[in-house]
Amino acid sequence: MKGQKVFGLITFPTSRDIYIEVDGRRLAAAQSYKAKSTQDSRSVEAFGSSEPVGTVGGKVRHLLELTRVRLLDPAGQDFYGLDDFNVVIVKPDRKIIYSGCRWLSIDETVNLGDPVYETLSLVACRRLEVGL
Repeated sequence: MKGQKVFGLITFPTSRDIYIEVDGRRLAAAQSYKAKSTQDSRSVEAFGSSEPVGTVGGKVRHLLELTRVRLLDPAGQDFYGLDDFNVVIVKPDRKIIYSGCRWLSIDETVNLGDPVYETLSLVACRRLEVGL
């Protein structure tokens, strides 16, 4: 894959493969990401049973943290104005698209003489995997 490092038979995504997309256009690239999905659930009780007879799923929430994020066009939009955007993660055999994203927090880190990198914590409405 373009932009992916190959070590033996294992390929790892690089920053070219983790990006923020707005209206089909790449706005920013990230060096790494962390994703966590949670689902509300509850037990289904039956009268007279000492244990639940099943569970019922509820709302699913996708939380993402992008680290060392940089704008591809610094003269363009900043992260604070972003709303309803996509985060795309390209893996060797598939692409994961988190859509309907909103930022929860933005942290900036800069060392003297270096570009500004940001860490974005996000929440996404949907997660979709598509094969390549």
